[in-house]
Amino acid sequence: MKHKTIYIIFFLLWLSNHTSAQQKVTNLPDVLTMSTGKKVTTAKQWEKQRKPELLAFFKREMYGQMPGKPAGIAFKVFDENKNVLGGKATRKQVTVYFTGNVDGPKMDILMYIPNKVKRKVPAIVGLNFDGNQSVNADPAIKITTSWEDKGTKGVINNHATEAMRGTNASQWPLEMIIDKGYAIATVYRGDIDPDFEGGLPLGVRSLYPELQNRGDNFSTVSAWAWGLSRILDYLETDKAIDSKHVAVFGFSRLGKAALWAGVTDERFKLVISNESGAGGAKLFHYTAGEGIRRLCTKFPHWFCGNFKKYMDQDSILSFDQHMVISMIAPRPVYVASAQGDSNSNPEGEFWGAKNAEPVYKLYNSNYSLPTDSWPALNTPAVGRIAYHIRPGGHDVKDYDWIQYLNFADKYLKK
Repeated sequence: MKHKTIYIIFFLLWLSNHTSAQQKVTNLPDVLTMSTGKKVTTAKQWEKQRKPELLAFFKREMYGQMPGKPAGIAFKVFDENKNVLGGKATRKQVTVYFTGNVDGPKMDILMYIPNKVKRKVPAIVGLNFDGNQSVNADPAIKITTSWEDKGTKGVINNHATEAMRGTNASQWPLEMIIDKGYAIATVYRGDIDPDFEGGLPLGVRSLYPELQNRGDNFSTVSAWAWGLSRILDYLETDKAIDSKHVAVFGFSRLGKAALWAGVTDERFKLVISNESGAGGAKLFHYTAGEGIRRLCTKFPHWFCGNFKKYMDQDSILSFDQHMVISMIAPRPVYVASAQGDSNSNPEGEFWGAKNAEPVYKLYNSNYSLPTDSWPALNTPAVGRIAYHIRPGGHDVKDYDWIQYLNFADKYLKK
């Protein structure tokens, strides 16, 4: 009887949290109302009028302006081993020279391609936190020479060491991905832009001085999104990859970048946000967890300078992240949370995804996130928009990847 009482108490608390979440997002700005007050009622009107309006707004006020594909971009495959992961995969390592100059800024792609598939394969693209050497313990993976956070295990004097091999392997279940018939391509975030306020000279943003010293400056999150597109530029040249069927994935701050990459590059056919929090899938109007003030003071380089004027206005904004997710429509998007990740605010992430639904339904009345309430743990709601919340904290687990791969099977393998 005692255990039953405890269960009932926890259930009532869970139900109360779900109910309060629904009540707290009723004042969201309408994604389908133009700045003129005109209502959007068709997909064509969305694409020709409202989406460009929103895209211009978010580039100006939050993420900053981005350059296009560099004219001189060049690729060099410096490693190819067709017998890795027990013979299941081919490993490739590719250097991307952003300007074509071997002495200029560059990034290294680490790829695994399934051997059992005898045709071009779909791929999943994502950035990693600590360097390609952290994704797998394979001693043949090149150790990054880019700046590393000194607080990261195995980093000495802001540089990676051998001790970092495989340290993040649990977040990258390579064999699971390969067994499902997908290639995986990843790049260290610091190859693109180092994650600290004074990192401008060390990353790709330094190539575009005209996009700095202005309110809508080229920011770090935008630079990471830009780098994800450059990975796709390479994949379009790789004969093993079906570059028309590529998903973009991101976790935490890199999930913010993945969502923005999905918005700004329609070549990504599916978008996955894993616990991206504020500035990602989470609604600012749902004020629990990280907010605009913390983003702009602790991580002032992540977003453009203009975003700072919205500090302490989270609950009264005329915009929010459901509008960002909406700009991915009609392409499939998956948002996921973790129960113990209060900083990312799981409730706010769910409602960010759910409130993108009106735009998806302009394309097809069945394009939805098929639940009207925050789902229970380990109960994915999967439509054209998908969502799940699992037990545990801020991380990427096998459970998450199982859902993402099932989602990709449904929408990417076509």
